[in-house]
Amino acid sequence: MTATLVKEASPPAPSHPDRARRRRLRRRGRIVAVLFVLPALLLLGALVVYPVLFSVGRSLFDASGTRFVGGENYLEMFRDPVTLKAVRNTAIWVVIAPTLLTGLGLILAVLVERIRWATAFKLLLFMPMAVSFLAAGIIFRLAYDDDPDKGVLNAAAVTVHDAFKGSSSYPTARAREGDGADLTKEADGSYVTGADVSPGGTAALGLVGVAPKDLPGEARPAAPAASREAASDEVGGVVYLDFTPGGGGEPGRVDERESGLPGMKVEALRDGRTVASTTTGADGSFRFTGLDGGPHALKLPAENFAPPYQGISWLGPALVTPAIIGAYLWIWTGFAMVLIGAGLAALPRDALEAARMDGANEWQIFRRITVPLLAPVLTVVFVTLVINVMKVFDLVYIIAPGPVQEDATVLATQMWLVSFGGGNDQGMGSALGVLLLLLVVPAMAFNVRRFRRSQR
Repeated sequence: MTATLVKEASPPAPSHPDRARRRRLRRRGRIVAVLFVLPALLLLGALVVYPVLFSVGRSLFDASGTRFVGGENYLEMFRDPVTLKAVRNTAIWVVIAPTLLTGLGLILAVLVERIRWATAFKLLLFMPMAVSFLAAGIIFRLAYDDDPDKGVLNAAAVTVHDAFKGSSSYPTARAREGDGADLTKEADGSYVTGADVSPGGTAALGLVGVAPKDLPGEARPAAPAASREAASDEVGGVVYLDFTPGGGGEPGRVDERESGLPGMKVEALRDGRTVASTTTGADGSFRFTGLDGGPHALKLPAENFAPPYQGISWLGPALVTPAIIGAYLWIWTGFAMVLIGAGLAALPRDALEAARMDGANEWQIFRRITVPLLAPVLTVVFVTLVINVMKVFDLVYIIAPGPVQEDATVLATQMWLVSFGGGNDQGMGSALGVLLLLLVVPAMAFNVRRFRRSQR
């Protein structure tokens, strides 16, 4: 019975040779794939994974790296006012720079479509991307210089200011002290005569401190003006440079080679109130007519001696961060414009034409059709710029002068300064690096998710 059952049982089916070969090929393919990917994995581990793990571990030790302090560096980080200022400045960068860049890129991308030389315009705006941050920082450090003779922005500001308001021609002028000087300096910087002048009288107001080479081109000798007498109903005089080139001359007296000071404002005072005002001529002479009888004091207002307008302190504590953001906009506006322009070129034109046929104007088309269709592109550009501004270092470190480096610092510069720029505290620097990584990771994850969603 048993033999019959054994005899009747069918033998096991032999394995198919093609299936075994396919398994061997798959196994071999996996090995080859691992061999191809291994160099990249090793490079990724050496350049990304290991530094991240090392920084996390190093942040748990003190400055010397020998004593374990746990989370003390992280607690100290948020107690340090400079670090808190760096966090605040980083937040300002994250909010303002990507928003402005995305908006500018969108506006320029729409406008470029309507001009004839669109390619040349795009090239011109994209060209700063070819400039390194180091070179851009040096360029803008010079452009923002406080000296109008060096900084182009302050040169422009001074030119515009002087065109509308003017400036003093004699910022260094002052009254001579001693030697019977007749001018007394007031608290506001003006000068007033010590002795009053009645109608029919004259006064010679001598000043020093002006180099002959700095005199206005229209200046003439003051001696003829000093020799003229005033009419019985006038108060006259001369404002002159009480200095004789080459030496000689008598202090307090107008000599033949001494020059008048043109354009000097002179006021007549009665009982401490200004009753008349005039401006000196080319020879420094002035005249007041129609004055009431009685003595009058003469005054040279402080505006005659005001220092010249020097422009705006772009790199001062108040404006240094906006100034650096302006340099960043100059570099990255072309990048945002090109990416948004590529998305704009892919928009369905039939939707735009249909809106125009329905009577929509260009603003309505832009607001209700163009922007909503470009939303995915705008989001990618914005998030990419957010990641980029969190890591900004070069511009801040180069443009901000030493005294205001603290006011402009961001997390990346603070991390470097604490670790290598004099702080020599790699524990705190590593903690700042970990904080920066934690802030960047969500934006990176958001971008990766969007890319995967768009591929599906």
